[in-house]
Amino acid sequence: MAIETRTETPNVSVSDYLRKNIREYGLLLALVVIMLLFQFLTGGVLFKPVNITNLVLQNSFIIIMALGMLLIIVAGHIDLSVGSIVAFIGGISAIMLVKWGWHFSIVVPLCLILGAAMGAAQGYWVAYQKIPSFIVTLAGMLVFRGLTYVVLEGRPIGPFPKEFQLLSTGFIPDFLSFTDPATSIVKNYVALITVLALVGWAIYSGMKNRRLNEQHGTPNEPVVFFAGQMAVISVVAIFLGFQLSTYRGLPNVLVVMGVLIAFYTFVTTRSTIGRRIYAMGGNEKATKLSGINTERLTFYTFVNMGVLAALAGMIIAARLNSATPKAGVGFELDVIAACFIGGASASGGVGKIIGAVIGAFIMGVMNNGMSIMGIGIDYQQLIKGLVLLAAVFFDVYNKNKAV
Repeated sequence: MAIETRTETPNVSVSDYLRKNIREYGLLLALVVIMLLFQFLTGGVLFKPVNITNLVLQNSFIIIMALGMLLIIVAGHIDLSVGSIVAFIGGISAIMLVKWGWHFSIVVPLCLILGAAMGAAQGYWVAYQKIPSFIVTLAGMLVFRGLTYVVLEGRPIGPFPKEFQLLSTGFIPDFLSFTDPATSIVKNYVALITVLALVGWAIYSGMKNRRLNEQHGTPNEPVVFFAGQMAVISVVAIFLGFQLSTYRGLPNVLVVMGVLIAFYTFVTTRSTIGRRIYAMGGNEKATKLSGINTERLTFYTFVNMGVLAALAGMIIAARLNSATPKAGVGFELDVIAACFIGGASASGGVGKIIGAVIGAFIMGVMNNGMSIMGIGIDYQQLIKGLVLLAAVFFDVYNKNKAV
């Protein structure tokens, strides 16, 4: 007679779970607190539909580059050249579009391929010649910046064709309008319905994962944390989606950014190459001894970073409607800061995509809020530096406490 066996799901105490995941929940809470703080300090300007749209447009390229930078940092390296790649690709796209008159459908893939080649040129020296990434990418930063001045001859080039500008300044059209937009509060129903659908999908996926964990005997997060997290994410997402729907809807670049976030979340959590990158960052020698080609993995992370920096370069150029030699100056610092604020470890092997995204939004909200308040750039840099230092100290303190 067959005996039915049932696997009991281990219980995780609230205190133990909070101690192990304090960084993740602390980041989400910090973002909400910072947003509410600047909403109060700016007299309600921060959450106005126009400003939320500007916030997305101003920070989309930081988030896009942070996705690639996170993989490089997790692998145990750094890339200081991304700002210069942004400027160079912006200049090359301007020459192709404005001077040579090429169609944007040809220019965009060519620029992405060129970005991949620039990343590969640096990845080769780091991966196969074992030169420290700091030195290689510092050299790349200088070389690519110099090439930008050469190709642009020290002058800005523009304007761009309207089709290319839509990459950064366009919006998803409303094909679900039920009322006259001139008399309705909601101007774009596509934005509102899309956000509601995504919130519903997030809740459904979370509950489905909990059921799967129960079936396999894997510990679940306490119900109070799951419910609280879903509630906060849902309220914030629906509010922001409603605000966007009362203006012009979803920016094209927000859709691109959302697709990339979903893709890289899948890569880092569900794919073999993602797991290998994390393993390599945690212990490269052990990973190599297990039969994994660590040189090729490192090379791929730099190629990937080059592609994302190239995409960001075109987005910035399209938004400014001009390519300038000084574009992208200091961007590498904002991108790296977003990753470290988001929980990435300077020693490698640790970091999440959602953390990097939250870190980028924290930087973006701070930049936007302080600008609205009229705080000078000198004090803005001071405050951002202190926030970065505090985030890294918090990470090191938790690690030392856990030992």
